[in-house]
Amino acid sequence: MSTKWFPPQSNFERGVDGLRIDDVTADTVATSSRYAFTSGPETEPLVPPIFHASTYKLRSVDDYLKVLEEGGYIYSRFSNFNRDSVQAAINDIEGGKGTLVFCTGMAAISTAFLSFLKSGDHIVANNPCYSGTYDMVTNILPRYGIEYTFVPTGCPVEEYRKHVKPNTRMLYGETPCNPSMAVLDLEEFGKLGRSLDNVLTIVDSTFASPYLQPVIKHGIDISMHSCTKYLGGHSDLVAGCLTFTSVDLWKTVLHFQTTMGTTLSPYDASLLLRGIKTLHLRMDKHSSNAQKVAEFLENHPKVERVMYPGLPSHPQHQIAKKQMKMFSGMIAAEIKGGVQGGKILVENVRLIQLAISLGGVESLIEHPATMTHGPMLMTSEDRLSGGITDGLVRISIGIEDADDLIKDLKQALDKIPDSLIA
Repeated sequence: MSTKWFPPQSNFERGVDGLRIDDVTADTVATSSRYAFTSGPETEPLVPPIFHASTYKLRSVDDYLKVLEEGGYIYSRFSNFNRDSVQAAINDIEGGKGTLVFCTGMAAISTAFLSFLKSGDHIVANNPCYSGTYDMVTNILPRYGIEYTFVPTGCPVEEYRKHVKPNTRMLYGETPCNPSMAVLDLEEFGKLGRSLDNVLTIVDSTFASPYLQPVIKHGIDISMHSCTKYLGGHSDLVAGCLTFTSVDLWKTVLHFQTTMGTTLSPYDASLLLRGIKTLHLRMDKHSSNAQKVAEFLENHPKVERVMYPGLPSHPQHQIAKKQMKMFSGMIAAEIKGGVQGGKILVENVRLIQLAISLGGVESLIEHPATMTHGPMLMTSEDRLSGGITDGLVRISIGIEDADDLIKDLKQALDKIPDSLIA
């Protein structure tokens, strides 16, 4: 290093604001010492540093008002550099006019609902859907006087139109759907939304990721993702995001997000930005692995049926080909033997992990009828109305070797006794 380098100095050592270290006690030094940055040639960290600060030092009252008016940083619930960094990255991938990130996927969904729906309004949504969304639509929104109608997931978009009423304000869809893997025609869904006055379209595309399925380009008003899944990609954060087709929509939700406090922490925003850097690489591997595993399962005698958009047998295979670059890593498989058959499979895998969530580098498996869509959240009638059968398993294929995953599933399927499926 150069002999011209010197130790960093604090604000007290440099006499910032006229205060020197001899003017204060040791207690105050411990609390209030701040590094007084001395500028050199302009450089920028390749990876944005994590700004943990909850609040920001101001030079004047007018600066506070200026930030509120023009943007900037005064309080981390309002805005934070790390959130802005990842919001800009996601918005670029989505091709939107603005993105907001949230502390969870459900925070994103609930904030969107409460931003645009009020007492007396009506929403049309698909069933089945993510269990948290189902609970929000059926149990929480009605408490605020908001009506709902379900349509079968994977149905033609015209089915949505049939249920639009004068008070309908939102059409909600998932594609691919959790957990059935049904596919919504985004182009037709966008056309329907644009043909209706004062009706917003919102699509949860978590199972695809914005890399494989950029929702906004199909004319959808709001694209939603649980960033916990593919965008984060490493099972080490929980987050959600909304991307909008207009700045006005972004501003509306920003107001609600700020007031409700559903913002993402700086640390998790930093982790999320890191995960996004390898999204394209991971999604290619997830997809190629899942295609091989789905083809294996489809030909296994103890598997009744497989729902994977990349299989020609999938009812919406042609739609998926039209709107997805590849078919992602999520598989739904109906195991013969009902609940017992499904449980034997998920409890006997060795490489694949029995766990909820999805989209990470490790392969995960779960049994919806007893876990994510189980009796704690849904009745058996609710599950069956959405096609969530007793033997259904949901598999999130990771980026391990595909042949190793197939061997693992084969040995677990072999443990299902023939007498159970006779």
